[in-house]
Amino acid sequence: MTFQPPAPRPHTRPLNAAQFVWTMAHNPLAIWTEAAYREPIIRTNWLGPIFVINDPAAIRHVMVDNARNYGMQPLRQRVLRPILRDGLLTAEGELWRRTRRSIAPIFAPRNTAPLAETMVERAQGFAAGLSARDGQTIDVATQMTLLAFDILQATLFTGDIAGDPDEFAAATARLLKTMGRVDPMDVLDAPAFVPRVTRLMGSRSQAYFRRLIAATIERRQELLARAPKTAPRDLLTLLLEAEGLSRSEVEDNIITFIGAGHETTARALGWAIYLLSQAPEERAQLEAELDAFDFATPDPASWGDRLPFTRAVFEEAMRLYPPAPSLNRAALEDDEVNGMRIPKGASVLILPWILHRHQRLWFRPTEFLPSRFMPDKREAIDRYQYLPFGIGPRVCIGQYFAMQEGVIALAVLLRHLRFDFIGTQPPQPVQKITVQPAAPLLMRVSTR
Repeated sequence: MTFQPPAPRPHTRPLNAAQFVWTMAHNPLAIWTEAAYREPIIRTNWLGPIFVINDPAAIRHVMVDNARNYGMQPLRQRVLRPILRDGLLTAEGELWRRTRRSIAPIFAPRNTAPLAETMVERAQGFAAGLSARDGQTIDVATQMTLLAFDILQATLFTGDIAGDPDEFAAATARLLKTMGRVDPMDVLDAPAFVPRVTRLMGSRSQAYFRRLIAATIERRQELLARAPKTAPRDLLTLLLEAEGLSRSEVEDNIITFIGAGHETTARALGWAIYLLSQAPEERAQLEAELDAFDFATPDPASWGDRLPFTRAVFEEAMRLYPPAPSLNRAALEDDEVNGMRIPKGASVLILPWILHRHQRLWFRPTEFLPSRFMPDKREAIDRYQYLPFGIGPRVCIGQYFAMQEGVIALAVLLRHLRFDFIGTQPPQPVQKITVQPAAPLLMRVSTR
């Protein structure tokens, strides 16, 4: 018997204006009607026309073939740009093109593959700590955030950060708590001088976090100038050596890596562990694969190929709970998509949350079925119907890093540990910058 994971129930008819503003501010996943999960394209209106596109060919047109006609959607920028500034996720135009050229090579497989050993070491240390808590209740969402942060700081900074590591981790947690929250004033497109309460709540922690990042960069620059051969060849060093980036742009992109990269992997891991806790057959299949696996294999970067079901579980978790649930664009000029006119200025939304659950595209779309991502079935999934890392020119540059990290962490954790959900109610997903549980994901950890 398959498991149907929790999700907001689609509405039978559109929300009224007051309901729309309230729901967008609290959980954008919950605003959509049943038609969004059934039709290839729907049109709605809120301060102008909005098109939600679920047809793979139309997605290719918007995101790839005619991508130059679609800029970043203003609401998205109002929410993220005050925090990420000129980072790759929010930069546009020539700034984005220059930044992309500078940073993309850093995350090529030739640079991320050597980081696999560090990922394994950090995951093993974390698993050992959880083993010592055998029989205890933990918040898996928080624990996966801590693990992903530990892996990120080890691969990004090699532990060489300014100040106390625990203080740095706490500052990161405070940043992520407010990052990506939609303020009602953003939904209403209020002028920039109108205060955003959600932004004010996080402004102090954001300023403090930026000071820590600036001090860490200065520390590394001093080391590179004084003794370059002793400096670690991690992502921070590669970023500082990249041509075409100013000091402030380096800072903005480090914050983007932490906010968008570390958080997305952490959420995917937390949801994967929860899904397995509700699916005994799939958990048994994954444990059997791990029990038969030689963890002494010399190249952990190859685990994604050697552990196909573990990878499939991670991919299915990203289908049901996509780390980036919305890809929002605005038409710069008139266009036509699938015979439908898209006027200049219209919002065009590709929503992996909806796309990954669309009735026309997926077999039993609301159920947890990792087998759909096994090698013998994976090729049947259209390139434009599964977008955990986006698509087109702005596809996530960290996708190889994230997949490598996700498979390694899941394999190491579940090799000797089992997690059982003990919450009184199913966890309800909410959208901030990522899809995350609304309440702590309480689970009992035990050794097996």
